[in-house]
Amino acid sequence: MGILDNELRKLKEKILILGCLVEEGIRKSVKALIDRDIDLAKQVISRDNLINGLEVEINEECIRLIALRQPMAKDLRFITTAMKICTDLERMGDFAVNIAERAIELAQEPFLKPFVNIPKMAEITESMVEDAINAFVKEDVDLCYEVIKRDDQVDELLENNHNELFGLMVKNPDIIPLALKRMFIAKYLERISDHATNIAEMVIYMVEGKMIRHTFVTEEIHKLCLEDFMSRQK
Repeated sequence: MGILDNELRKLKEKILILGCLVEEGIRKSVKALIDRDIDLAKQVISRDNLINGLEVEINEECIRLIALRQPMAKDLRFITTAMKICTDLERMGDFAVNIAERAIELAQEPFLKPFVNIPKMAEITESMVEDAINAFVKEDVDLCYEVIKRDDQVDELLENNHNELFGLMVKNPDIIPLALKRMFIAKYLERISDHATNIAEMVIYMVEGKMIRHTFVTEEIHKLCLEDFMSRQK
């Protein structure tokens, strides 16, 4: 194994550690919410600095490898993908902290109603994060597409959650502050699933050299943009 191969292996291991920390944060923040466990929520918040520090460390290593090793082709795609994945994971960690913060607030408020949609959202979202990281480690494109498909399920549950809470707020305006916090939590989970989808899309790019994001930009749109630009020059 060459020097670069060994360094890339160590980089992959660090990203796997970062992914495990983020998965743990998401899982514990939701558990703290459902169990009204303030201590567990505070634990999630306190570990955020560890996630942030590891993200910085990984990004610095990626920059070092690009500068010193001048990687080509797939190795370069691996490193640039690693940098993007780190950013997505760090943002997931932030959303886990947001959930933990709302969990602390809700634990000190009257109990509104049992959670229905949020636990389902959390289960799917956590599986998406785990599979996205595994797809990166194993370079598994099929698993990437499975992750991407699940994003629609999370979106549907988000809408269900919002509709349910809107109905409750209309009947009883006094519960609006509590209901809004629950809506925020559902949105945080939806954003985490979006970041998991981003990782899956980047892994496809890393493995196949094919970018599937923003494929809605067609020749028709390019033509309209050009026509608009030309009209502005007149």
